[in-house]
Amino acid sequence: MTFNDNAQVGGTTAKRRGGGIAAGAGGVAGLGAIAILLLNLFTGGDFSGLLGGGSSTESGSGEAITDCQTGADANRDDDCRLVAGAAVVDKYWTDTLQGYRPPQLIIVEGSTNTACGTASNATGPFYCPPEETVYIDPTFFGLLREQFGASGGDLAQLYVLAHEYGHHVQQLIGVFDQYPNNGSGPDSNGVRTELQADCFAGAWVASASSQLDANGVAFLKPPTEAEIADALNAAAVVGDDHIQQSSGGNINPEAWTHGSSEQRQRWFATGYQQGASACDTFAVSGSSL
Repeated sequence: MTFNDNAQVGGTTAKRRGGGIAAGAGGVAGLGAIAILLLNLFTGGDFSGLLGGGSSTESGSGEAITDCQTGADANRDDDCRLVAGAAVVDKYWTDTLQGYRPPQLIIVEGSTNTACGTASNATGPFYCPPEETVYIDPTFFGLLREQFGASGGDLAQLYVLAHEYGHHVQQLIGVFDQYPNNGSGPDSNGVRTELQADCFAGAWVASASSQLDANGVAFLKPPTEAEIADALNAAAVVGDDHIQQSSGGNINPEAWTHGSSEQRQRWFATGYQQGASACDTFAVSGSSL
Protein backbone atom coordinates (compact mmCIF):
# COMPACT_ATOMS: atom_id res chain seq x y z
CA MET A 1 0.00 0.00 0.00
CA THR A 2 1.69 3.16 -1.19
CA PHE A 3 1.81 6.50 0.60
CA ASN A 4 1.31 9.66 -1.40
CA ASP A 5 4.77 11.20 -1.60
CA ASN A 6 3.65 14.65 -0.48
CA ALA A 7 1.54 13.45 2.47
CA GLN A 8 2.74 14.87 5.78
CA VAL A 9 3.26 12.00 8.23
CA GLY A 10 5.52 13.63 10.84
CA GLY A 11 4.72 14.64 14.38
CA THR A 12 4.09 11.16 15.80
CA THR A 13 5.25 10.00 19.22
CA ALA A 14 6.88 6.82 17.87
CA LYS A 15 10.27 5.97 19.33
CA ARG A 16 13.24 3.70 18.64
CA ARG A 17 14.50 1.58 21.48
CA GLY A 18 16.88 -1.34 21.94
CA GLY A 19 20.48 -2.25 21.46
CA GLY A 20 20.72 -5.88 22.59
CA ILE A 21 21.11 -8.85 20.27
CA ALA A 22 18.38 -11.29 21.16
CA ALA A 23 18.94 -14.09 18.68
CA GLY A 24 22.53 -15.11 19.46
CA ALA A 25 25.50 -15.09 17.11
CA GLY A 26 23.82 -17.31 14.55
CA GLY A 27 20.62 -15.30 14.41
CA VAL A 28 17.11 -16.75 14.24
CA ALA A 29 16.96 -19.46 11.61
CA GLY A 30 15.11 -22.66 10.83
CA LEU A 31 11.46 -23.61 11.10
CA GLY A 32 11.74 -24.44 14.80
CA ALA A 33 12.90 -20.93 15.59
CA ILE A 34 10.31 -19.40 13.29
CA ALA A 35 7.58 -21.45 14.95
CA ILE A 36 8.63 -19.97 18.29
CA LEU A 37 8.77 -16.52 16.74
CA LEU A 38 5.25 -16.94 15.38
CA LEU A 39 4.08 -18.29 18.71
CA ASN A 40 4.94 -14.85 20.04
CA LEU A 41 3.35 -13.03 17.11
CA PHE A 42 0.30 -11.06 18.22
CA THR A 43 0.34 -12.61 21.73
CA GLY A 44 2.46 -10.37 23.94
CA GLY A 45 4.19 -13.42 25.39
CA ASP A 46 7.93 -13.97 25.51
CA PHE A 47 9.19 -17.38 24.38
CA SER A 48 12.59 -16.16 23.20
CA GLY A 49 14.33 -18.19 25.88
CA LEU A 50 13.43 -21.30 23.89
CA LEU A 51 15.73 -20.08 21.13
CA GLY A 52 18.84 -20.09 23.30
CA GLY A 53 21.57 -17.46 23.53
CA GLY A 54 21.23 -13.72 23.38
CA SER A 55 20.32 -11.12 25.93
CA SER A 56 17.96 -8.24 26.40
CA THR A 57 18.96 -4.62 26.76
CA GLU A 58 16.80 -1.90 28.26
CA SER A 59 17.42 1.49 26.73
CA GLY A 60 15.16 3.77 28.71
CA SER A 61 12.10 5.40 27.26
CA GLY A 62 13.50 5.46 23.74
CA GLU A 63 14.61 7.97 21.17
CA ALA A 64 12.03 10.00 19.26
CA ILE A 65 11.81 9.21 15.55
CA THR A 66 12.17 12.48 13.68
CA ASP A 67 13.40 11.28 10.28
CA CYS A 68 9.95 10.32 9.01
CA GLN A 69 8.17 13.40 7.69
CA THR A 70 6.61 12.63 4.30
CA GLY A 71 4.92 9.83 2.41
CA ALA A 72 8.04 9.58 0.27
CA ASP A 73 10.03 8.78 3.42
CA ALA A 74 7.51 6.07 4.31
CA ASN A 75 7.74 4.51 0.85
CA ARG A 76 11.52 4.23 1.13
CA ASP A 77 11.99 2.86 4.64
CA ASP A 78 10.37 0.05 6.66
CA ASP A 79 10.73 1.90 9.98
CA CYS A 80 9.15 5.02 8.57
CA ARG A 81 6.38 3.04 6.89
CA LEU A 82 5.35 1.67 10.27
CA VAL A 83 5.56 5.09 11.93
CA ALA A 84 3.50 6.70 9.16
CA GLY A 85 1.07 3.78 9.20
CA ALA A 86 0.54 4.29 12.90
CA ALA A 87 -0.46 7.90 12.26
CA VAL A 88 -3.09 6.76 9.76
CA VAL A 89 -4.41 3.97 12.00
CA ASP A 90 -4.69 6.45 14.87
CA LYS A 91 -6.64 8.83 12.63
CA TYR A 92 -9.07 6.06 11.69
CA TRP A 93 -9.74 4.98 15.27
CA THR A 94 -9.99 8.56 16.52
CA ASP A 95 -12.78 9.07 13.98
CA THR A 96 -14.37 5.67 14.67
CA LEU A 97 -14.15 5.10 18.42
CA GLN A 98 -15.24 7.71 20.92
CA GLY A 99 -12.60 8.27 23.57
CA TYR A 100 -9.84 6.61 21.57
CA ARG A 101 -6.32 7.36 22.79
CA PRO A 102 -3.31 6.31 20.70
CA PRO A 103 -0.94 3.65 21.99
CA GLN A 104 2.81 4.21 22.11
CA LEU A 105 4.70 2.70 19.16
CA ILE A 106 8.22 1.43 19.76
CA ILE A 107 10.41 0.44 16.80
CA VAL A 108 12.76 -2.15 18.30
CA GLU A 109 16.42 -2.31 17.34
CA GLY A 110 17.96 -5.51 18.66
CA SER A 111 15.98 -6.08 21.85
CA THR A 112 14.47 -4.24 24.78
CA ASN A 113 12.68 -5.12 28.01
CA THR A 114 8.94 -4.55 28.38
CA ALA A 115 6.30 -5.28 30.99
CA CYS A 116 5.26 -8.21 28.77
CA GLY A 117 8.70 -9.73 28.26
CA THR A 118 11.49 -9.15 25.76
CA ALA A 119 10.73 -7.35 22.50
CA SER A 120 13.05 -8.43 19.69
CA ASN A 121 13.24 -10.05 16.28
CA ALA A 122 12.89 -13.34 18.16
CA THR A 123 9.52 -12.43 19.63
CA GLY A 124 7.92 -10.66 16.70
CA PRO A 125 5.46 -7.76 16.88
CA PHE A 126 3.18 -7.59 19.90
CA TYR A 127 0.95 -5.33 21.94
CA CYS A 128 1.64 -4.97 25.68
CA PRO A 129 -1.65 -4.08 27.46
CA PRO A 130 -0.17 -2.82 30.78
CA GLU A 131 1.93 -0.30 28.86
CA GLU A 132 -0.60 0.34 26.06
CA THR A 133 2.37 0.00 23.72
CA VAL A 134 2.99 -1.72 20.38
CA TYR A 135 6.48 -3.16 19.83
CA ILE A 136 7.74 -4.04 16.34
CA ASP A 137 11.16 -5.03 15.07
CA PRO A 138 10.94 -4.50 11.28
CA THR A 139 13.43 -7.31 10.61
CA PHE A 140 10.55 -9.67 11.44
CA PHE A 141 9.10 -9.18 7.96
CA GLY A 142 12.26 -10.47 6.35
CA LEU A 143 12.01 -13.61 8.46
CA LEU A 144 8.45 -14.18 7.29
CA ARG A 145 9.56 -13.89 3.68
CA GLU A 146 12.61 -16.10 4.05
CA GLN A 147 11.19 -18.88 6.19
CA PHE A 148 7.48 -19.12 5.45
CA GLY A 149 7.23 -17.74 1.92
CA ALA A 150 5.13 -14.76 2.91
CA SER A 151 5.32 -11.93 0.41
CA GLY A 152 5.78 -9.47 3.29
CA GLY A 153 5.14 -6.41 1.15
CA ASP A 154 4.05 -2.93 2.16
CA LEU A 155 0.41 -3.74 2.90
CA ALA A 156 1.31 -6.96 4.71
CA GLN A 157 3.47 -4.88 7.04
CA LEU A 158 0.68 -2.40 7.63
CA TYR A 159 -1.76 -5.28 8.22
CA VAL A 160 0.46 -6.55 11.05
CA LEU A 161 0.65 -3.04 12.49
CA ALA A 162 -3.12 -2.55 12.24
CA HIS A 163 -3.69 -5.94 13.89
CA GLU A 164 -1.62 -4.86 16.89
CA TYR A 165 -3.52 -1.58 17.06
CA GLY A 166 -6.67 -3.69 16.98
CA HIS A 167 -5.51 -5.24 20.24
CA HIS A 168 -5.16 -1.74 21.66
CA VAL A 169 -8.77 -1.03 20.68
CA GLN A 170 -9.77 -4.24 22.48
CA GLN A 171 -7.94 -2.99 25.56
CA LEU A 172 -9.85 0.29 25.42
CA ILE A 173 -13.30 -1.26 24.95
CA GLY A 174 -12.80 -3.92 27.62
CA VAL A 175 -12.51 -7.07 25.51
CA PHE A 176 -9.60 -8.46 27.51
CA ASP A 177 -11.51 -8.04 30.77
CA GLN A 178 -14.80 -9.36 29.43
CA TYR A 179 -13.29 -12.34 27.61
CA PRO A 180 -10.18 -13.42 29.56
CA ASN A 181 -7.83 -16.16 28.45
CA ASN A 182 -9.61 -19.51 28.82
CA GLY A 183 -7.01 -21.74 27.18
CA SER A 184 -6.52 -22.87 23.61
CA GLY A 185 -8.91 -24.41 21.12
CA PRO A 186 -10.91 -23.43 18.03
CA ASP A 187 -13.68 -21.83 20.12
CA SER A 188 -11.43 -20.18 22.72
CA ASN A 189 -11.47 -16.54 23.70
CA GLY A 190 -7.90 -16.28 22.43
CA VAL A 191 -8.88 -17.31 18.91
CA ARG A 192 -11.87 -14.95 18.95
CA THR A 193 -9.67 -12.11 20.18
CA GLU A 194 -7.12 -12.62 17.40
CA LEU A 195 -9.75 -12.93 14.68
CA GLN A 196 -11.40 -9.72 15.88
CA ALA A 197 -8.04 -7.92 15.62
CA ASP A 198 -7.72 -9.27 12.05
CA CYS A 199 -11.19 -7.93 11.29
CA PHE A 200 -10.32 -4.52 12.75
CA ALA A 201 -7.21 -4.50 10.53
CA GLY A 202 -9.34 -5.19 7.47
CA ALA A 203 -11.72 -2.38 8.38
CA TRP A 204 -8.80 0.02 8.62
CA VAL A 205 -7.32 -1.06 5.27
CA ALA A 206 -10.65 -0.37 3.57
CA SER A 207 -10.78 3.19 4.87
CA ALA A 208 -7.07 4.02 4.99
CA SER A 209 -6.95 5.90 1.69
CA SER A 210 -9.70 8.25 2.91
CA GLN A 211 -7.66 9.48 5.89
CA LEU A 212 -6.24 12.96 5.21
CA ASP A 213 -3.27 14.87 6.58
CA ALA A 214 -3.47 18.41 7.95
CA ASN A 215 -3.30 19.79 4.40
CA GLY A 216 -6.14 17.64 3.11
CA VAL A 217 -3.85 15.24 1.25
CA ALA A 218 -4.72 11.54 1.46
CA PHE A 219 -2.03 9.66 3.37
CA LEU A 220 -2.31 6.55 1.25
CA LYS A 221 -3.31 5.51 -2.24
CA PRO A 222 -6.17 2.96 -2.49
CA PRO A 223 -4.87 -0.61 -2.21
CA THR A 224 -4.50 -2.62 -5.40
CA GLU A 225 -5.78 -6.18 -5.78
CA ALA A 226 -2.19 -7.41 -5.57
CA GLU A 227 -1.67 -5.56 -2.28
CA ILE A 228 -4.87 -7.02 -0.80
CA ALA A 229 -3.62 -10.46 -1.84
CA ASP A 230 -0.36 -9.63 -0.06
CA ALA A 231 -2.22 -8.86 3.17
CA LEU A 232 -4.30 -12.03 2.85
CA ASN A 233 -1.11 -13.99 2.30
CA ALA A 234 0.29 -12.61 5.55
CA ALA A 235 -2.93 -13.58 7.35
CA ALA A 236 -2.67 -17.11 5.98
CA VAL A 237 0.97 -17.51 6.97
CA VAL A 238 0.17 -16.80 10.63
CA GLY A 239 -2.76 -19.21 10.76
CA ASP A 240 -2.37 -21.86 13.46
CA ASP A 241 -2.83 -24.74 11.02
CA HIS A 242 -0.19 -23.34 8.67
CA ILE A 243 2.27 -22.84 11.53
CA GLN A 244 1.68 -26.39 12.78
CA GLN A 245 2.22 -27.90 9.35
CA SER A 246 5.25 -25.77 8.55
CA SER A 247 6.81 -26.78 11.85
CA GLY A 248 6.53 -30.45 10.90
CA GLY A 249 3.52 -31.28 13.05
CA ASN A 250 -0.06 -32.33 12.48
CA ILE A 251 -3.01 -29.95 12.46
CA ASN A 252 -4.40 -29.89 16.01
CA PRO A 253 -7.27 -27.42 16.46
CA GLU A 254 -7.27 -27.95 20.24
CA ALA A 255 -3.89 -26.21 20.38
CA TRP A 256 -5.02 -23.18 18.37
CA THR A 257 -4.67 -19.73 19.89
CA HIS A 258 -5.11 -17.52 16.79
CA GLY A 259 -7.33 -19.34 14.31
CA SER A 260 -6.78 -21.11 11.02
CA SER A 261 -5.43 -19.49 7.87
CA GLU A 262 -8.92 -19.57 6.37
CA GLN A 263 -10.44 -17.92 9.43
CA ARG A 264 -7.82 -15.18 9.58
CA GLN A 265 -8.27 -14.37 5.91
CA ARG A 266 -12.07 -14.48 6.17
CA TRP A 267 -12.28 -12.16 9.17
CA PHE A 268 -9.83 -9.73 7.58
CA ALA A 269 -12.10 -9.74 4.51
CA THR A 270 -15.18 -9.24 6.74
CA GLY A 271 -13.70 -6.08 8.19
CA TYR A 272 -12.55 -4.91 4.77
CA GLN A 273 -15.98 -5.39 3.22
CA GLN A 274 -18.30 -4.52 6.13
CA GLY A 275 -16.35 -2.30 8.52
CA ALA A 276 -15.46 -2.50 12.21
CA SER A 277 -19.09 -2.88 13.30
CA ALA A 278 -19.10 -6.37 11.75
CA CYS A 279 -16.15 -7.55 13.87
CA ASP A 280 -17.92 -9.03 16.90
CA THR A 281 -16.29 -12.45 16.80
CA PHE A 282 -17.66 -13.18 20.26
CA ALA A 283 -21.27 -13.06 19.03
CA VAL A 284 -21.01 -15.96 16.55
CA SER A 285 -21.22 -19.67 17.30
CA GLY A 286 -18.12 -21.80 17.17
CA SER A 287 -19.25 -23.47 13.95
CA SER A 288 -19.56 -20.05 12.29
CA LEU A 289 -16.31 -18.68 13.59
